[in-house]
Amino acid sequence: MLTIIHGSDSAQSRKFFLDEKNKYQYSVHLEAEQVNLTDLTQLFDGGGLFNEIKYIFIEQFLTKRKKSSDYKEIIAYLQKNASENTIYLWENKELETSALKGFPKAVIKAFKLPQTLFQLLDAIKPRNQKELIKLFHATVENTETEMVFFMLVRQFRLLLGIMPAQPQGLRSPEPRENNAIDEIKKLQPWQKTKLERQANMFDLSHLLELYEKLFTIEINQKTGVLTSSLICTIDFFLLDV
Repeated sequence: MLTIIHGSDSAQSRKFFLDEKNKYQYSVHLEAEQVNLTDLTQLFDGGGLFNEIKYIFIEQFLTKRKKSSDYKEIIAYLQKNASENTIYLWENKELETSALKGFPKAVIKAFKLPQTLFQLLDAIKPRNQKELIKLFHATVENTETEMVFFMLVRQFRLLLGIMPAQPQGLRSPEPRENNAIDEIKKLQPWQKTKLERQANMFDLSHLLELYEKLFTIEINQKTGVLTSSLICTIDFFLLDV
């Protein structure tokens, strides 16, 4: 059986992927760059490796190796062997429908971020703390808090990136650096318009202050020095919006 795991909620999709992997005592875990026809042939046809049925877990092959010369051959070979073996492909983003059409017999597991998360991001504006906290807690009921925090950071980075040039000297990474600009370039015109409208609700100084606070939370989270849980910390942050 071939199972493709993908979706905008990469935290949940990866958890499912690893949970499935942990069900099997003997399995093979491959990164996209490690996958080649020679090793796969030896794995499937070499006989006697671990068990008669092979359990193969591959990360981001469909995304990272799409342009490789042997991509189609490897996909065909995996599908050929899927009837007698267990193969999982995990991608860290949502795949387009066109990318899945080539797998008519695969089991597709899609993990999408809840609508409340996007409502939360759209609700970011001054003096809207009550609604923000309500949407935040509705979202973390079904989504990893770390994912929600990541999306909050991204939203504020985009808001700053779409505003006029800002003062230098922030402790945090410059929001208008190339990756922020590239993100905005990829947006549809209607998305840019909505983002500009949202950004214009803020004073630049206030937006910079909030972004700086997010940066501090991120550092404290990574270094293990948060004085309270991430949920409580985000609660207090939203009260300052």
